[in-house]
Amino acid sequence: MTTPLLNDFPELAGLSREDLEDLLNDPVYFQAVFHSLSRVKAMYQSQAELGMANESIAKHNLELQEPLYRLRAETQAAFDDAKNLEARWKDVEREQRDVYQNPQRFSPQFLLMRLKHSKTAQDDASEALASAFVLASTTDTGAGTPNGNSGKEVDDFIREFKDMRKIYHKRVIWEDRWSSGMVNWRDD
Repeated sequence: MTTPLLNDFPELAGLSREDLEDLLNDPVYFQAVFHSLSRVKAMYQSQAELGMANESIAKHNLELQEPLYRLRAETQAAFDDAKNLEARWKDVEREQRDVYQNPQRFSPQFLLMRLKHSKTAQDDASEALASAFVLASTTDTGAGTPNGNSGKEVDDFIREFKDMRKIYHKRVIWEDRWSSGMVNWRDD
């Protein structure tokens, strides 16, 4: 007569009754017999294979981590760029509506008037800079050059004054060309 235990675990069929009782009473003996069973060995083998497969997958995921972080940062930057461009688009549309609603702001006469005003303002600004430099030179009585300004202050003044006068003279040239008919406006 076969018992259900021997049907489920045929490896135990060769054990005597005393061995089976020892198996129940001695935990160390039980563990030794249990770990020698083919099903348990197969289970541990499957567990080890799954562990190695998980480790392989984890290593692969770690290899992908840095490129994914980089891709995430690039995607975020592209998204932020798109949002900024979307906001800029709204501003451009508003400016375009303003142009269409108020076209006289861009008429040749209005633009010539703005050029003349900006030329005069640039001339006034450069002259005010020169007057302030001369005034500072006459009121300073300190170390540096004989007029009281250091060489760096003089160099800074010359550079700034030169840049301002360059802008002024460009505007004069543009106004002269305009006045002589060298500027043509298209109506498209």
